[in-house]
Amino acid sequence: MARINLLPWREQLREERKRHFLIAMAGVLVGAIAVIFLADRFIGNAIDTQTARNAHLQSEIVLLDQRIKSISELKARRKQLLERMKTIQDLQGNRPIIGRIFDQMARTLPDGVYFTDVKMADKSIAIAGAAETNNRVSDLLRNLDASPWLEAPTLNEVKANTSADINGVNSFQLTVRQTAPVQAEGDDK
Repeated sequence: MARINLLPWREQLREERKRHFLIAMAGVLVGAIAVIFLADRFIGNAIDTQTARNAHLQSEIVLLDQRIKSISELKARRKQLLERMKTIQDLQGNRPIIGRIFDQMARTLPDGVYFTDVKMADKSIAIAGAAETNNRVSDLLRNLDASPWLEAPTLNEVKANTSADINGVNSFQLTVRQTAPVQAEGDDK
């Protein structure tokens, strides 16, 4: 039997739906492409903006690193200057002490004894000299021990010189430590 379409409007409706579907599909495709394009532009602009921010931050970081370096150099220089100032203040404070030490050494020197060499390293003083007798060397040690500016004299060596140039002179070597005199509570000086 032959097929007869008694309702031709169904075929037209199907064709019309198909055309609407293709138009909607094309519209969605164009819309999707537009959305993707706009999203790409937006993301590209955001990346460019962030890249510019990062470049600005990097340049500021370089400037700050230079400032930090100069600050650390200034701190090192300040530390050196403070050390120099402390050394100068120590030298200024110790200047009269050396004079006192030499004065005390001259006061403690008994007759018949003389110094040939005096060396000072830190607070230790090495003394070499000559004396007429060993008793004079003993007197020198007692006088040094009694001095308020000197303490702990130690006799290292005493030699009797028997050469013809020097008659009966004994050479000696001793060490003594420098100290500061202890002030009484009532003293203002």
